[in-house]
Amino acid sequence: MSKETRVAEPSLRQGATPGPSGPGLYFDRDFSQLAFNRRVLSQAEDPEVPLLERLRFLCIVSNNLDEFFEVRVASMLAKNQLDNIASDSPALAAVTAATDQECHSIVARQYAILNHDILPQLSAAGIHLLRNQDRNPAQRAWVKEYFEREVRPLLTPIGLDPAHPFPQVVNKSLNFIVELSGKDAFGRGSAIAIVKAPRVLPRVIRLPDELCDQPGMAFCLLSSVIHAHIADMFTERDVIAYSQYRVTRNSDLWVDEEEVKNLRQALQSELQTRPFGVAVRLEVAENCPANLSGFLLEQFSIQRNRLYQVDGPVNMVRLLELIELIDRPGLRYPEFIQSYPAKLAHDDIFAALAKGDALLHHPFQSFQPVVNFIREASCDPKVVAIRQTVYRTGMNSELMEALISAAMAGKEVTVIVELMARFDEQANINWADRLERVGAQVVYGIVGLKTHAKMALVIRREHNTLQYYAHLGTGNYNPATTRFYTDFGLLTANPALTHEVNEIFIHLTSLTKPKKLHHLWLAPFAMHKEFIAAIRNEAKIARAGRPARIIAKMNALTDESVIRALYAASQDGVKIDLIVRGACTLKPGVTGLSKNIRVRSIVGRFLEHSRIFYFRNDLAHDVYLASADWMNRNLFRRIEVAFPVLDVGLKRRVMREGLHPYLKDTLNAWELDASGNYQQCKPRGKQPPFSAQQFLMQTLGSPGNSQGD
Repeated sequence: MSKETRVAEPSLRQGATPGPSGPGLYFDRDFSQLAFNRRVLSQAEDPEVPLLERLRFLCIVSNNLDEFFEVRVASMLAKNQLDNIASDSPALAAVTAATDQECHSIVARQYAILNHDILPQLSAAGIHLLRNQDRNPAQRAWVKEYFEREVRPLLTPIGLDPAHPFPQVVNKSLNFIVELSGKDAFGRGSAIAIVKAPRVLPRVIRLPDELCDQPGMAFCLLSSVIHAHIADMFTERDVIAYSQYRVTRNSDLWVDEEEVKNLRQALQSELQTRPFGVAVRLEVAENCPANLSGFLLEQFSIQRNRLYQVDGPVNMVRLLELIELIDRPGLRYPEFIQSYPAKLAHDDIFAALAKGDALLHHPFQSFQPVVNFIREASCDPKVVAIRQTVYRTGMNSELMEALISAAMAGKEVTVIVELMARFDEQANINWADRLERVGAQVVYGIVGLKTHAKMALVIRREHNTLQYYAHLGTGNYNPATTRFYTDFGLLTANPALTHEVNEIFIHLTSLTKPKKLHHLWLAPFAMHKEFIAAIRNEAKIARAGRPARIIAKMNALTDESVIRALYAASQDGVKIDLIVRGACTLKPGVTGLSKNIRVRSIVGRFLEHSRIFYFRNDLAHDVYLASADWMNRNLFRRIEVAFPVLDVGLKRRVMREGLHPYLKDTLNAWELDASGNYQQCKPRGKQPPFSAQQFLMQTLGSPGNSQGD
């Protein structure tokens, strides 16, 4: 694959925490997160990626930036650390200005790729996204009829005056601002009107094939339809100017968990106000007149540096609808068929697990065994109890339906539902309500701590004794995302693990202090201490002159105490490889500090999500899988579980599939240097490019796959 060897991005700015000799020891977290979006954006630029997938990567960047503003920027604003920062900390103000500049740069690059690369290539492939000026007379007539029939009846233009103040605008919704000439029907000179686009209408509309004057299919955006006919909404008045606009708001929910008596009721009330949180960003059309954008900035109390004038739809995420409407295999990744583990294919799942543990590697292997685990338990007369944590499962979930069936069948069902799972709150509230109605015991975890651990436990009566079976995972119980996220799951009947899983469930429901666990590492109690101890143990081994090695794979690395332990281990001679998908604030390759640390990021077809931690430990080869990243929130403010892979064969599998291929990747890998730049890895000499994800698809996927990827 032909790629640039370096992404055009500035160095990550250093954070404010000083090192022993003065310079910063850490990169800025937010700038590091934006650097991840640059790497995602590079996938949209790559001509070797199928065209519709390149468009999907553009949409992913937009979605990521939405969340960045909804959460990170909103948090800074809430703490008065953005707009009024200069007088308090010039250094931090410089970081903020650089972050702001980078956001604008990413957005500008997004629309340039869309308009000058992807849309022209889609048109050449027979997929035409038509603006009003691109449509022929027959297409314009059809669009006008569509507007009159489907759109206009749902529009409610609001002319602004003292009796019609500026309306509430929902977070990330499509709206229009219109400047009018003349006087209204009552002889008054109200000059500004607001039009909200109906949220119930599709954002991408396919035109009839018989209207296409070019081979292929034609589409238009709802925003384009409204643009073309917005003047029709204001009879006997001239439209001087207009623009689409979109506001991004603070979407973090806050509930005083110490004060409320019913967390679910309090959260439901808070969810009603989320769409109208504090505004943090304004997006308008590129040609929006300055007086209109200024008026909107004033209405929403947004600083001008958070105004984004874009050359295209203000919500690029909506173009995902276009991708779903096009059935053109050549423009997508080849279909990938997951394999089903042979160990679990014949016996019932409990008989199979009685013979030994089963390791699942998603998305290369199916998530269906986990669904079957809960579903079989729900109807097995020998099963007396099922316990499970729920963080994200989605709106439709076979697993949740199986738990409901189990409760209805009279089994003891206990579900730890995390109500504060960001953007999944309403779905989790709905599941909690349904579960409670059929008699399941629903618990909302620990006050002030998100329950992020991924655990399920089945208790089965066998030969007059209770046998425990468990599933432990690095990802969520959402079958849909397991087709696109890389994660590991362990199904086990090993008493050393299952009894400790049961102890954690008892801890979460009873609020008692957990018993000492010998195998599982539980946050916020012991996980941080155990990770630090494992890192220091490797350092001790290195100081004794023996080989020492750490390999860790995670989504983010930002906890300063872990980073300091890694720095110390590097100085003692431990060879450390870190595979960090997103934000990484550790500075690798610095002489005297982190010379023995290498950091790489993998961005490809699948979202890298698994958390794997390997410590050589004098050839004991300790391997832990976890729900947690090396972030402060995971280690101290969440309920998380790290679990060992005890079976030697499965331990080798984790190394062989989850770590070693990613260290060899020369196709989707980026290496972080000491100055904060990510450089694209390239094959050495005449070696062909190697992709860890493609390798795993070939080796783990179903034989029915027609192509390697």
